[in-house]
Amino acid sequence: MTAHEQLVARRGRRSGVTTMVAIHSSALGPAVGGCRLKPYAGLTEAVDDVLRLSAAMTAKCAVAGLAFGGGKSVIALEPGRALSPAERRDVLLDHADLVAEFGGGYLAGPDVGTGPADMLVLREVSAFAFCTPESAGGTGSSSGPTAAGVLAALRGALGSPDVTGRRVVISGYGSVGAHLAASLRQAGADVVVSDIDPAKRADAERGGLGWVEPEKALTLTADVVIPAAVGGVLSPETVARLDTPLVVGPANNQLTEDAVADDLAARGVLWVPDYVASAGGILYTLSREAEGLDHEAALARVETIEKTVTDLLEAAKANATTPLREAAALAERRLTSGAAPRTP
Repeated sequence: MTAHEQLVARRGRRSGVTTMVAIHSSALGPAVGGCRLKPYAGLTEAVDDVLRLSAAMTAKCAVAGLAFGGGKSVIALEPGRALSPAERRDVLLDHADLVAEFGGGYLAGPDVGTGPADMLVLREVSAFAFCTPESAGGTGSSSGPTAAGVLAALRGALGSPDVTGRRVVISGYGSVGAHLAASLRQAGADVVVSDIDPAKRADAERGGLGWVEPEKALTLTADVVIPAAVGGVLSPETVARLDTPLVVGPANNQLTEDAVADDLAARGVLWVPDYVASAGGILYTLSREAEGLDHEAALARVETIEKTVTDLLEAAKANATTPLREAAALAERRLTSGAAPRTP
């Protein structure tokens, strides 16, 4: 894939906090990607994160058939710094100044550490923010559509919508993980969840879910493992301890390096690339807010992820490659042609 087009960082005039925007590619259209607000050990770590995430957004949009490029933004807090409500507002307004500099070349949405209410603050300075609260005319949280996309990817990987009796382990019981857990349990799956926040255990168990400590989640015997928290969880070491035939989930950048996809294949583990499985949120949001589709039509686009996964798996089998290589090749073809096919 091509090198990044732009990386711009600014020290906020109100807060003094460094914010940055990376545009990886605008070959298919304006760059789109979430705004991540979190502590970083240093600016190098923050830059590495925004570059990696923006490149993944390029692939996500291209494979999903969207006429948008890949971008990402980061608000880099110092470790241990807690923001008061006033400080948070200043940080967001500083970031909005930076987003506005791109004049629509970068479109921001929520990510780790931010939500719809924060997008509304960005809108005070820049019109280029999505997923504002529904009460303000936006589509609100993208957690539901993201979860719907993961379920579509799961159907494509299983070749069936039937999960009755299957044991599914979800690593990360946040908003997307909770949506997935509830849907899968209702469909008859035996669902086990984990989270770094032990306070979530009681809620999970009240919902009829099993619980496992986070460090054991990826090693449980399961029919499906769903990474739904942080990235970098699939390394050569963790892959060697997996006891599942299928990994599919919404966490970004799950592999520590692309070569881990080959390790998974060598162990007979089918891995659906994260940027394919996690595309439901961006598909839904852009269909609604950029193209003006209604709820049902936007959800129908999310459901196309099932066929995308089926096609990628068939291509990987026919070409004796991995789903990751086939997804990367598909993204590259669309980027090279300069046009993404319009999804149904």
